Amino acid sequence: MASAESSERRNQMRAVGQELPRIAGRALGKRGLGEAHLLSEWASVVGAELAAETLPTKLAFPPGERRNGTLRLRVTSSAALAVQHREPQIVERINGFLGYPAVRRLALVQGPLPGETRPRPPSPRPLTPEEAGLLDRSLVQVPDSGLKSALRRLGEAISRGRRR
Repeated sequence: MASAESSERRNQMRAVGQELPRIAGRALGKRGLGEAHLLSEWASVVGAELAAETLPTKLAFPPGERRNGTLRLRVTSSAALAVQHREPQIVERINGFLGYPAVRRLALVQGPLPGETRPRPPSPRPLTPEEAGLLDRSLVQVPDSGLKSALRRLGEAISRGRRR
């Protein structure tokens, strides 16, 4: 005979975030994030804007304690200064959410967040035959091959930057 809880689960869907502590609590606890619901509710704790730029990766406590820990945050480089300045408010929000003084300070680790991809710069357009010819003619009198090569690269970059 099935228990009331298991039959209730079969008859209704549950949000993944609601089940995260039960499913991943042990694995996250090994990484220092025993407070799995902090991860699942991160956007509601710090706000959508900061959540898009940060991700908690590890919560480390002093030996033998479960309070006044250091929360390691992965932060995009563009948001690091803002997060650093807002550290007291962020720590206060986290501790308010958890209901006890779990975090004392933040340790920021700058870099891209997992899954974040940077757009590739567009490849430079090729020079038109007229642009290449004009550039070649203007460099004919330069005797030094190293200087000529550098001037050619500069000329190509300038020509590509101009609108057709």
